[in-house]
Amino acid sequence: MTTSSRIMRKGWCPGVRRPMATGDGLLVRLHPPAGRLTAAQVRLIAEAARQHGNGHLDITARGNLQIRGVRDESYPALMTLLNRVGLTEPEGDGPYRVTMVSPLAGVDMRERFDALALAQAIEEKARSITGLPAKFFIAIDGGGLLPLDTIGADLHLAALDDGNAVAFGLSSLNGLQWIGATDSSRATETAVTILSGYAEMRDSGRSEARRLRDLHPNMVGELADKAALGPAAAASPRNPAPRAGILDVVGAKAVLLALPFGRCKSPQLEQAAEWSEQFGTGEIRLSFTRGILLPGVAEKHLAELLQAAAQSGFIIEADDHRLSLAACPGKPDCASARTPAPDDALELAHACEGLLSQGFTLHVSGCPKGCAHPGKADLTLVGRDDGRYDVVPNGTPRETASHHLSVEELMTRLLPLNTVDDLSRAFAENVR
Repeated sequence: MTTSSRIMRKGWCPGVRRPMATGDGLLVRLHPPAGRLTAAQVRLIAEAARQHGNGHLDITARGNLQIRGVRDESYPALMTLLNRVGLTEPEGDGPYRVTMVSPLAGVDMRERFDALALAQAIEEKARSITGLPAKFFIAIDGGGLLPLDTIGADLHLAALDDGNAVAFGLSSLNGLQWIGATDSSRATETAVTILSGYAEMRDSGRSEARRLRDLHPNMVGELADKAALGPAAAASPRNPAPRAGILDVVGAKAVLLALPFGRCKSPQLEQAAEWSEQFGTGEIRLSFTRGILLPGVAEKHLAELLQAAAQSGFIIEADDHRLSLAACPGKPDCASARTPAPDDALELAHACEGLLSQGFTLHVSGCPKGCAHPGKADLTLVGRDDGRYDVVPNGTPRETASHHLSVEELMTRLLPLNTVDDLSRAFAENVR
C-alpha cells in the first residue's frame, strides 16, 4: 500500500507526520511556531522541496508552509530530515498550532499588548486539552498594523483601545461577533476555559460542531459565562492589512513580500533566506497574507532589496492588482479541486482589470472548502463538477450561490462593469 493511499482521509489537517495526497503528489505542511523560521531552516526546507518534491511551495492563509509534489518513495527521507531539525509537529491529530499572530508581532509599535507572549502562553496550556478539532485555531490581535479580523479563526482575541482589556469574538458570515471582554491579565486563563469547555461539549456529545463559530448560540453564551467574560466590546475599526510593501516597525523597517496565489519555488525561498541575512535579522516570518515578511531592514537597504525581490517574482507594491486575486492550487494539483482555479482566476482578471485597480476582490476556489481565502470577497467563485462555478457576490464559499456559470459566461458579465457597485446588477437574477 502506498503512502498516498494510507493517508488519504477527511476531517483532518495535513502535517509532516501525516501528509495529504493531492493531484501533484503528497502535500507536506509545516506549522512553525508563530510562523517564524530562521534563514538556515528556510534553506533546508527549500532544498528538501527540490530533492523530495517538485520544488513548489505554498504559504497558506494561516501562515504555514507547504511542500508540494512529494513522492511516495522520497517521503520517508523527507520526514526523517525535518524531524531531525525539529520541524515536525507534535504527535496526535492536532490542532498542530493553536494560535496565530500578526507577522509583525513583537516589532509593531502600534500593538497594545504582547500578542506573541499571549500566544505562547495559550499554546503551552492548550497542549493538555484533548478533543479540539484539528482545524481549530485562535487569532491573537494586539491591535497593530495588520488586523486579523478576516482570517476566519474560531476564536478572536483583540486588544481594546486602552490595551488593558481583551475582547473575545467569534467569526461569522457578517464579521466578528463579540461575546465579551476580560482584563488582559486574565486573557490566557479565559481562553483556556473557553477551549476546555468547547472540547467538553464535543466529547460529551452535546455538540458536534467542528468549528466554534458553528456552535449553538446558547452554548456560546454558556462558554462566555463559564469564562466570566464581562460585557461585550468591540475593538476600534482599522484599515485592512497591507499585503505588500515597506512597513514601519520598532528600530527599522519590515518588508512584506507577496506571492501570486501564495505560491513560490525553491529558488525564491532560498533568495528570501539570503536577503534576511544580508539586509535583516536572519529571520523569515510567514504571513497570513500568503507572503513573507523580513523584519529589521535598514532604510539604506530598502531599494536594493525591493529591486531584487521584484526581479525574482515577488510582488512588492501594495496596490498591485494581482493581490486582489485569491485562488487555491486548483485542478490538477489538488485532488479536491474541480476546476483549474489559478488559470481561471488569471483569465477572469483580464475581464475585470478596471475593477481590480479599484480594489475589487475576486476569490476563485476549486472546491467549497475555500482554503485560499476564508473570508468574504466582492466575488467568490466555487468550482463545480461540471467545470462551471457557483457564484457568490459579496460572500464566502460557504454561502448560497446566486448563479452557476462557466468562465466564458462570467467574463461576458464582468467585461462591461466599470465600478464595484455594478456587480450587484450583473448578478441580479436568481440561480439558474
